[in-house]
Amino acid sequence: MASKRGRMAQEVNAGSMADIAFLLLIFFLVTTTIASDKGIMNILPPKQDPNQPPPEVELNERNIFNILINANDDLLIEGEFRNDTKGLSDEIKSFILNFGNPDEDATALFNSLPPSLKGIADQSPESSDHPMSGGAVISIKTNRGTSYETYLEVLDLIKQAYFEIYGERVGLSGEEYRTLSGQSAAEKELIDRGKESIPMAISIAEPDKSGS
Repeated sequence: MASKRGRMAQEVNAGSMADIAFLLLIFFLVTTTIASDKGIMNILPPKQDPNQPPPEVELNERNIFNILINANDDLLIEGEFRNDTKGLSDEIKSFILNFGNPDEDATALFNSLPPSLKGIADQSPESSDHPMSGGAVISIKTNRGTSYETYLEVLDLIKQAYFEIYGERVGLSGEEYRTLSGQSAAEKELIDRGKESIPMAISIAEPDKSGS
């Protein structure tokens, strides 16, 4: 009888173990940080109807600012070799706001800009006509060997140029404009006023094969 009572006293309450395991699970769910990978925040064009041919967009060569990145991460910007991105954002701003051959609507847009942005306009006939739709476009073409770091650096500099233009139109810095979420009516109004008539026109071409 004594031996039987000893064996019974050594039994473990499985119900208590289940409770402990459940509490530990909750603890780890609450305290663990789950990594969240972010992609590139780009708005893609709508899917084309396969039965309809894509619209033809005629662009004069002077309205395209060409940026090529090879497999060694070297840059060819408007035909000029570069091994870094120094000054690229300012060059893009000057290209966007060149106003080399503005029509009536583009002239009205130019007249509405703050003096700081008007001062950027070179009005060169050899550069972009205007920043409106059908005008200035920034084109990026990479190689399949191009590093993501260099590609993203260049893409970010292009966006920075646009954000600085948008921000200056509403009295903000480029970084301040970039952080606007549009969740409030006031922020949405600033976003809309900043980019009114100046679309972020970025063309990303299909990469070349590595080594070409």
